[in-house]
Amino acid sequence: MKRARKLRLAGVAVGALSLTVVTSVPLAYGHGYTTAPISRAKHCANGTVHNCGQIQWEPQSTEGPKGFPSAGPPDGKLCSAGLSQFAELDGQRGGAWPATQLSSGQSYTFRWHLTAPHSTTDFKYYITKQGWNQNAPLTRSALELTPFLTVPMNGGRPANDVSHPGTLPTRSGRHMILAVWTIADTANAFYQCSDVTF
Repeated sequence: MKRARKLRLAGVAVGALSLTVVTSVPLAYGHGYTTAPISRAKHCANGTVHNCGQIQWEPQSTEGPKGFPSAGPPDGKLCSAGLSQFAELDGQRGGAWPATQLSSGQSYTFRWHLTAPHSTTDFKYYITKQGWNQNAPLTRSALELTPFLTVPMNGGRPANDVSHPGTLPTRSGRHMILAVWTIADTANAFYQCSDVTF
């Protein structure tokens, strides 16, 4: 009787331990952020910008619905990928976000760091129009909705560190670049906003 009870208790303990292990292992979905030009999310993670909320611990997690610009996160919430826990990324802070200095019309290498690479449709880069409203959260009407750079992956899995050479659009003054990494085998994409000046 005692032996049967001990075996039952041991079975329960093993089952509970197995459940803990299974539920604590994260799913291996894609995650990543842009490092060139450095994104708002990465500025927060680096501590360059303060009062960022939860994004400071997970700059790789701005994941929202794919299909931009016809689908995807709502206007005004593009930088946070529509996630309320990352809403600090959507505010313009009166132009206080650090901006990467770029040269209009020149060659530039865009870079991502992927903490969990995943099967990928493509990477696309969008930029704000000349004269966009710098005091309002980013919207589709503020962006050129034809990407100035598209890097097709056709379902391939990128490396952890990705480089995309391209040519910058002709611009002057302060702008934002929206980088979109579209995952091939989920319904999501990753959205990264970078502040730049030309």
